[in-house]
Amino acid sequence: MKVIVYNNALKSRHKNMISEMADKVGAEVCFIDSEDSIPEGFEDAEVFYGTGLKTIGKSRYIKWFCAPSAGVDFLLKPGVFANEDCIITNSAGAYGVSIAEHIVMLSLMLMRQMHVFFRKSISCEWGKPLPQKSLKDCRITVLGTGDIGSSFAKRAKAFEPKSIVGVCRSGKCSESSFDKIFRIDELDEVLRDTELLVMCLPGTTETEGVLSKERMALLPQGAYVVNVGRGSAIDESALVENLESGRLAGAALDVFANEPLPEESPLWNTKNLIITPHVAGNLTLDHTLDKNVEMFCENMVNYAEGRPLKHVVDKARGY
Repeated sequence: MKVIVYNNALKSRHKNMISEMADKVGAEVCFIDSEDSIPEGFEDAEVFYGTGLKTIGKSRYIKWFCAPSAGVDFLLKPGVFANEDCIITNSAGAYGVSIAEHIVMLSLMLMRQMHVFFRKSISCEWGKPLPQKSLKDCRITVLGTGDIGSSFAKRAKAFEPKSIVGVCRSGKCSESSFDKIFRIDELDEVLRDTELLVMCLPGTTETEGVLSKERMALLPQGAYVVNVGRGSAIDESALVENLESGRLAGAALDVFANEPLPEESPLWNTKNLIITPHVAGNLTLDHTLDKNVEMFCENMVNYAEGRPLKHVVDKARGY
């Protein structure tokens, strides 16, 4: 078994972990700095871990592609894989800590008006006290109850909110931090009782435009929206309207319909909107990177021994 690893975020200890595991299962592994530097003898490698669109697009030998990301919508378009039967696994489960902390940070910034105070501080302006809200006694809805949504719910519970409800496709989730779980087709009623809406959805045809203009209007006056899933889930024009009119008290977006966000986008100058450049996850946190590599190594053993892989992507569902 030959394994190609193309992940420039890896540190020496991670490469050692992968090499040691490869030795244990009798695999050959090579680490590359670019897809143009695959060494001779690895053209027929059947396992690829990392970012390798060029390689998987031309190699019919790749049988298992391990994406270091949780979202894999970019891999599910026609023609991405030369071998259409290639198994895809993602790294869902590695990003919960990082993204949950990002959500907590943004939620508190919005509710405590930190974005306003910060802008004043960089202008050397003292400013005045502003009305603030709290996560305590807040009615929180988490749209998407996978690893990220559940990780956030665990942390949000410590702030003593009035309720934390989850919404997902099946209407089922084992995370005990949720007070109740609803199906996605019950979302309209849930939104009416939501003060903080946290969106952690994957990019699929089912989630596209889920927070439409009509659904946005169901949120109570003064509600907040935080999106760390996919930008395609929100009607961005409607969000601008609701923020500018003051109907929504604030929003924070880490993901957008078009990335990087175009310079001419009205979102840049929208009132009470915090923008981050798709950095809630990534491989910037040591914990995330460690977990990512651990998951790959575990699956490398499973693959070598003919056992089912974990975190296999359902290509029909998109996650």
